[in-house]
Amino acid sequence: MATVRDTTYDLLRALGLTTVFGNPGSTEEPFLTDFPADFRYVHALQEASAMAMADGYAQATGRPAHVNLHTAPGLGNAMGNLVTAWYNRTPLIVTAGQQTREMLLIEPRLANPRAVELAHPYVKWAHEPARAQDIPAAFMRAYASAVQPPTGPVFLSLPMDDWDRPADPPPQVRTVATRIAPDPDRLRGFAATLAASRAPVLVLGAAVDRAGAWPVAVALAERLAAPVWAAPAPERAVFPEDHPHFRGVLPYAIGPLAEALRGHDTVLVVGAPVFRYYPHVPGDYLPGDARLLHVTDDPDEAARAPVGESLLGDAGLTMGGLVELLPPADRPRPPARNAPAPAGSADPPSADALFAALAGQWPVDGVLVQESPSNLSALRRRLRIARPRSYFTMASGGLGFGLPAAVGIALAERDSGRGRPVVAVIGDGSFHYSVQALWTAAQLGLPLAVVVPVNRQYAILKAFADLKHTPGVPALDLPGLDVTAVARGYGCAAEVVESLDGLGAALAAALAADRPTVLPVAISTDVPRIL
Repeated sequence: MATVRDTTYDLLRALGLTTVFGNPGSTEEPFLTDFPADFRYVHALQEASAMAMADGYAQATGRPAHVNLHTAPGLGNAMGNLVTAWYNRTPLIVTAGQQTREMLLIEPRLANPRAVELAHPYVKWAHEPARAQDIPAAFMRAYASAVQPPTGPVFLSLPMDDWDRPADPPPQVRTVATRIAPDPDRLRGFAATLAASRAPVLVLGAAVDRAGAWPVAVALAERLAAPVWAAPAPERAVFPEDHPHFRGVLPYAIGPLAEALRGHDTVLVVGAPVFRYYPHVPGDYLPGDARLLHVTDDPDEAARAPVGESLLGDAGLTMGGLVELLPPADRPRPPARNAPAPAGSADPPSADALFAALAGQWPVDGVLVQESPSNLSALRRRLRIARPRSYFTMASGGLGFGLPAAVGIALAERDSGRGRPVVAVIGDGSFHYSVQALWTAAQLGLPLAVVVPVNRQYAILKAFADLKHTPGVPALDLPGLDVTAVARGYGCAAEVVESLDGLGAALAAALAADRPTVLPVAISTDVPRIL
């Protein structure tokens, strides 16, 4: 007779979930017993790394991923990157072991008495099956929930004594809809507003990249003869940044954002919140009498927007519908934005100089994973992303995602056969949040290049302190960290880049290697402005 374990593994095969990310614990061992030869276990040294690796893998493959955690402590370790997965809209099936059912009443060690509550509110659905036999069907429901819009993580708590129980007949493997078409009447209304607009502007978010909708975004921008901004703090690149209509990334504060949109009477936001703010700089949400039209596949995102009219729909389907309804605009094309000024030279170099050098050596089909908050403006100014699915960062603002996510993305590039080179730019503060991910990358033999701008401080917090006039904050400097020694200790190659003239050769060698390479680069300690 088939066991619950047998039936569950058969279902996971049928759903294409044969890669499991995790760090094994005692409550997970019954699930992992006699681990099938056609499955792969991606071993992380800590659950936060496992979560972000699965996130990066799912985003790069465009398919959900499975991450297996160790009861309450393991979920707790992973929680920061679960928050990021929630805001990244990443379809993840998160499972955690649970203590033996017959002991749960007395709450033994490693029991999770409030497992479902612990995962909330950062999952779409959380469940602990009432019977062992319900586990396979719970996986099927979890998968269906994770992949339907708005996509996101789900959670299952699975008692360790359930796996050898006799199984019920297996659940039906079902397909579910993954795109929402816009309401036709409301779509026509949006098109009429845009057609009558004097000076429309497009603001695009990460859902455009997730939908594979760059071509239709370009078509819409050109049909409207409208400039294009990326929404504030985007976790994906949303539009070809070398296109003459592209303006850059909007500031993430209320007053400055409205100022950047001044002169436009209609603001079309597609696939982004309205808006993702960070520091509180008060002002009007929109300039003057501007009207905002919001396209999203998330009803909650539409409901919490402080201004605008919403249309529920997939980013690509909705923009495609607008292109069909709109006549070509009778207005001049927007002028191309100016190229950034030369970066200048200094010793150590500025972040601008580092990223100008990196842009000059950037591989044509490279993928950038970024977690260097204080240097983000310089990076985005100098390195313009021109291909879809080529830029990833955290939507949550929480650190510890970038390095393990880069490992998951590099693994996905290898598994998919695309083999695109992956370069992570990770600040020397961020580097240490999930540094254990380096070991997994080394064990997998991934040719991941990790560029570490070293300024020996939490410069983003110093910038925030300047903005908010909070002097004397402790613990903002990072003395005594040896990035090279740490990297080598995890089995990586490491080379300090002493001069930007040597960056190109170091990067090329890293991307041709048979293991990850960490490239620390000392940069100026000047603190950039946060806005």
